[in-house]
Amino acid sequence: MDKHTVTEYFLSKPFTSVSQPFGEGVDVFKVKDKMFATLSLGNGNEKDTNGKMAGHYCINLKCDPDEALALRDIFDAVIPGYHMNKKLWNTVILDGSMPKGEIERLIDNSFLLVVSKMTKADREMISLHL
Repeated sequence: MDKHTVTEYFLSKPFTSVSQPFGEGVDVFKVKDKMFATLSLGNGNEKDTNGKMAGHYCINLKCDPDEALALRDIFDAVIPGYHMNKKLWNTVILDGSMPKGEIERLIDNSFLLVVSKMTKADREMISLHL
């Protein structure tokens, strides 16, 4: 997936919006004002990623803590969440090494994890559009 296809996939989720509260170049995707993903271009200055992010778009996604660790072991393109709580967030480097379906599954999981913490009324409203 590239920047455009991942953006389209994010925005296909119900009640999703995009803004840049952290500044130009970092798109933040929210469902009903709750962040479930970010998208930015890695510049190579990121610590602890050994330059893997340089020149590639990267997405931060919320994740179950146990699954987050497993994904990091399985995929080289999955690293601890850059600038995020590393227990609950992963960064996925969009370098072409991960199957599109797996990236979509991770996006879906992030979205649903955030929705699961919303009020019952919001959860029900969103579920009607899934």
